[in-house]
Amino acid sequence: MHNTAVRHPLLAWGLALLVGLFALTAAARPANPYELLQVHACRATSSLLLYRGEGFQSQHLERLHQDLAALATTLQGVSGASPELRQAHQELTDELRRGLSFGYNEEDVPWDYTQRLSKALRDFLTQASSQADSGPLELIPVQVEYLAVQYLFRSYSGTIEIAREAGDHYLGQDERKLVPILDAEFAQLEASQPQAMAKLRPRWQYLRVALSDLNSGTTAMISSSGRPFAPTMVDRHTRSLTRALLSLN
Repeated sequence: MHNTAVRHPLLAWGLALLVGLFALTAAARPANPYELLQVHACRATSSLLLYRGEGFQSQHLERLHQDLAALATTLQGVSGASPELRQAHQELTDELRRGLSFGYNEEDVPWDYTQRLSKALRDFLTQASSQADSGPLELIPVQVEYLAVQYLFRSYSGTIEIAREAGDHYLGQDERKLVPILDAEFAQLEASQPQAMAKLRPRWQYLRVALSDLNSGTTAMISSSGRPFAPTMVDRHTRSLTRALLSLN
């Protein structure tokens, strides 16, 4: 009887430990690498736009280099990456580094550079997303970062060319479709992880207002409300939000 009484608590303790380890492993599950590729590509593009748009500050240049390194490292870890994806990565990297070589004035930038950068980003995201097999909730960080890129493009250098022929894909959508989609996805996430979303909700509410004001339906380079664009604030909230979302994976 004494031995049985000892074994049962030990068995219960062991089972509890195993359950805890399984829960920890699930919570620490790494993000989909193709999802990360898309996030890093958008972040690198945003960093270049900030670097040029905010007066060539060293912290934005350093961040761009960090984003490019994160993108390259993630791609190196994807054993099944297609040749097309690797080629698209090289072309995007080349265009981003090319953007560093232009002078300080607007006339120093070739007239077609925005178009070339848009295409390089779009081609890379197309290749990465085609291999990602992501669920709707996995796509939230990607969609938020992509909208932030659109916002920074419009704030600094003109409208990004999205893949309008792919209207059912996030690459063919602007804030008029993506913000309602994200609202629904955040509501679903809130139902499953209410404590996490209690911290994330304020950042999304700020971004929701700013991104909805993007005014992509017109060629006028002003927001829908007439208020000035706030690219640095949008970028800061975007990074914080997507960093937290990726940690939920």
